[in-house]
Amino acid sequence: MFTFGGGYAMISLIHAEVVDNMKWLDDDEMMNMIIVAESTPGVLAVNTATFVGYKIAGVLGAAFATIGVVLPSMIIITIISLFFDEFKNLKYVAYAFNGIRAGIVILIYNAVTKLAKKHKKDMFYYAVLGISIVLSLFVKLNAVYILLIAVVLGVSYSFISIKFEPEAKNDSDKNGGGAES
Repeated sequence: MFTFGGGYAMISLIHAEVVDNMKWLDDDEMMNMIIVAESTPGVLAVNTATFVGYKIAGVLGAAFATIGVVLPSMIIITIISLFFDEFKNLKYVAYAFNGIRAGIVILIYNAVTKLAKKHKKDMFYYAVLGISIVLSLFVKLNAVYILLIAVVLGVSYSFISIKFEPEAKNDSDKNGGGAES
């Protein structure tokens, strides 16, 4: 029912319910779920509900979770559409929406900070974060392109890490097992 602001604004609410209250997912699973939900076609809230429903109760759980997240929004939008012409010119409705917009910013901020606290922070994390901020604020690059660049950087970084990791293990084996010998 808290659909104002879309899926991003709902992330902190979803996290509170799914991770903190129900303990259906841990923080890593939640982060992965958001990544998959954002990477697949469809609405973030619907994709996350479907994922959690499937994890908890299989296909039937996914179906009921999807219906549960779609139905309240559909009912609210249907009711609003019946009275839209009367609503749109009311100054108190405009004031309410201005307040809701400010609240959405806080919901999105809470989601970002909560997820960022749980993420492993290393030089690569800060480099991708810095590049993303520069591309967003100064180059004004579309968020989809920033996400694609982050994906390419992440895949490249993992290939480089994998390439150099076995050599370090082989060197320690040659020296008699590293620090243990």
